[in-house]
Amino acid sequence: MKNVEAYLVNSFTVNGTGGNPAGVVLHADDLTRQEKLIIAQAVGYSETAFVSQDNEADFALSFFTVTGEVDFCGHATLAAFSALYHKGFVTEGQYIQRTKAGLLHVTIEPLGHIVMAQASPEYLGEFNPETISALIGIDKTVLESTQLPHEVISTGLPDLIVPVPHGYLDKIQVNETLLSDFCKAHDLVSLHAFELCEKDSGLTASCRNFAPLFGIPEESATGSASGALACYLTKHCHGEHSNDFIFEQGRAMNCVSRITATVESDDQTVIKVRVGGEAHAFGMQSISV
Repeated sequence: MKNVEAYLVNSFTVNGTGGNPAGVVLHADDLTRQEKLIIAQAVGYSETAFVSQDNEADFALSFFTVTGEVDFCGHATLAAFSALYHKGFVTEGQYIQRTKAGLLHVTIEPLGHIVMAQASPEYLGEFNPETISALIGIDKTVLESTQLPHEVISTGLPDLIVPVPHGYLDKIQVNETLLSDFCKAHDLVSLHAFELCEKDSGLTASCRNFAPLFGIPEESATGSASGALACYLTKHCHGEHSNDFIFEQGRAMNCVSRITATVESDDQTVIKVRVGGEAHAFGMQSISV
């Protein structure tokens, strides 16, 4: 029997509140995949990050939902490096993490603000409004009015980016069974819906993320999909936004999160994607496996 301590950390908080909780296990070298899954299920959050040593990178991270392993998770990465920083295992500076999405850079800035590099975007195809309408309960003519595509983009995980007109984000009613089947059929992790914000709001967009296939009815902050959305806006709204984005997520869950994203591009070709935010630990859980 192994006794494991999982730190409980809220990621992408706003002035210490809100955010998205993740579990973090810092010394995971001797844990099997099955043990990691059991721990993730005991923690019960959308993802738990497991930090191990690596021969080439600074750390190797693996990510488990309550149903299985995923290649990458932005908010759990933020939680993991925040825990490493506040426990004194790392200081301000740049680090490299090995994930199943590749070797990715993480920067710890003053006061523990963390910025994560994501994989270069892959644009994996589009779906028509009629198909999306059935998944989220918004009429297809309303979806068509944005004149923007519904596109799958991956910066580590394939997310379906869905624009809705301003005022419709909170009206989304997801059919979880249909969305789960759809994501399974098309090898998707989530549907990430957004509405653009007024220019004087200080925000680029408000977002909602749904990943019922992985046991996540809705998530209050999603780092990987935020990177994908920044690439989407760079591609389809070129000239309307700077290369710096601020996203709000979790409003419909009464758990508001704030996520920053930065894109470096050459014309409309994205070269680098970074996602950042704050994190705050709020507890610890002991688990026996």
